[in-house]
Amino acid sequence: MQKAPIDTIFPQGEPNPYSKFFTGQTYLTMLSEKEHIFNAPIGNVTFEPGARTHWHKHGGGQILLVLNGEGRYQEKGKEIRVLQKGEIVRIAPGVIHWHGAAPNSWFVHLSLETNAGQNGKTDWLDPVADSEYK
Repeated sequence: MQKAPIDTIFPQGEPNPYSKFFTGQTYLTMLSEKEHIFNAPIGNVTFEPGARTHWHKHGGGQILLVLNGEGRYQEKGKEIRVLQKGEIVRIAPGVIHWHGAAPNSWFVHLSLETNAGQNGKTDWLDPVADSEYK
């Protein structure tokens, strides 16, 4: 396990237990678990350079809060968006997308699953091909 060379307020966490849905190495610390009162899981996700999610969609939507590094975000059929510290990405329910680190930068974001109580299912799809990733 490598320690990220960038500073964040939350701990890096252990290797991501959902790694089968990611390309490259990521780390996860759950800051708030999904449960019946708040229904708002919040995870601190750290991506090594080049690491990224597979294409996926959230039944209840998702919000990403960028903490540090340089990242990438893309919705199916749209251009890749470069992400920097302090940016917020609001992803509507059912939108197919991926997110992760830039090729040469570590990246850290908080992932908030919205409406998790009603529609909390995440559907994991195909890996993001190297030709799609920039």
